[in-house]
Amino acid sequence: MKTIKGPGLFLAQFAGDAAPFNSWDAITKWAADCGYKGVQVPSWDGRLIDLKKAATSKAYCDEFAGTARDNGVEVTELSTHLQGQLVAVHPAYDEAFDGFAAPEVRGNPKARQAWAVEQVKLALTASKNLGLDAMASFSGALAWPFVYPWPQRPAGLVETAFDELAKRWKPILDHAEDCGVDICYEIHPGEDLHDGITYEMFLERTGNHARACMLYDPSHYVLQCLDYLDNIDIYKDRIRMFHVKDAEFIPTGRQGVYGGYQGWVNRAGRFRSLGDGQVDFGAVFSKMAANDFAGWAVVEWECALKHPEDGAREGADFVKHHIIRVTEKAFDDFAGAGTDDAANRRMLGI
Repeated sequence: MKTIKGPGLFLAQFAGDAAPFNSWDAITKWAADCGYKGVQVPSWDGRLIDLKKAATSKAYCDEFAGTARDNGVEVTELSTHLQGQLVAVHPAYDEAFDGFAAPEVRGNPKARQAWAVEQVKLALTASKNLGLDAMASFSGALAWPFVYPWPQRPAGLVETAFDELAKRWKPILDHAEDCGVDICYEIHPGEDLHDGITYEMFLERTGNHARACMLYDPSHYVLQCLDYLDNIDIYKDRIRMFHVKDAEFIPTGRQGVYGGYQGWVNRAGRFRSLGDGQVDFGAVFSKMAANDFAGWAVVEWECALKHPEDGAREGADFVKHHIIRVTEKAFDDFAGAGTDDAANRRMLGI
């Protein structure tokens, strides 16, 4: 067994234009002050990282990682959630997702997709230059508008969508193989990879690509009423990344999983700061330890109620106290009889 690394913090929800959240030096000092040992980096945020430079300059990456280390944290992974989303966008979401892209490709879905693919590849190369072996991403979605089977879906619609999704990702996954970096898809509503079944559909179409891995986040499973503990056992060989995020689902006579178009505060299912929701993290961390997960436990703060800086500081302590330092001994070693093969055979009467 291996001891999980952490606590780490995903910086996407904290980066901003005001200090200490507006520069790499300042935000890493702040994260360390909150009690974090690592940070996951949103690769699209130019205030924190120059992605193109990171992909083309090992010296830049050494300096980038060195600044973090000097401030008391390691770089855990890069994230391409926003760029990955743009690898596959159904036309219904063109305008909503256009803001994720560079200004020069907005309003041009074909150019936007090409830009997104290049961005994800740059981040994979940058990950290699940083000495990282995993990168977080979203899959994007072509079939998501048809997630509920009404009106009745035409035969072959979903299959065609997943064939196309795999076709778009296969060259990126091959580049990931060349870089020695796993792409860890966050299984997430709004993506075609939103549960185990859809992940398996995608995986099959990529030829069970070794680099098509999972980012495990139990909060999204709580809101889908999916067994988030069983999920760990099923996909333990593919889970390479871990977001520690809490959630609660409290259905009423008025609303359930779809939320009635309400904002986050008024939804039956909502994200909460660590310890304020319903996720059994004691069981989650136990299963991750038992299944030999050796990556980082990274806090992704999202909460409908609590201030982010409070959630961040509380989250560092929460993860620290949940990480299990695994044992190299059996608890009953003291009672060992020191028998050998001959003694074992005698005990069995053979």
